[in-house]
Amino acid sequence: MKNFVQEGEIIDYTNGTGADIASGDLVLFGGLAGVAVTNIANGGVGSVQLTGVFKIAKAAGAITQGAKLYYVSADKNLSTTASGNTLVGVAARAALTGDSTVDLLLTNGI
Repeated sequence: MKNFVQEGEIIDYTNGTGADIASGDLVLFGGLAGVAVTNIANGGVGSVQLTGVFKIAKAAGAITQGAKLYYVSADKNLSTTASGNTLVGVAARAALTGDSTVDLLLTNGI
């Protein structure tokens, strides 16, 4: 098909954040959330995965499986607190209070 561009699970992203992005970092842009596949220099272009499950730093406290997860930009981690934060997905599995990460299932508004 002549109008096909790409699968859409991984897309190119132009980093205009003012800082370098490390592979594995959560990347929010427009209405999308993804995870950097490689390091992306400020001003550079790199790949961002929009689907899948990723271990991402979490705020203090336990998280139940299926709970909505929000990105807390000030702390660069995930929380179940909606107010002032950006919805990025759901917990693919429960996380205990002592866990430093949670398994994030990216949903991108689905």
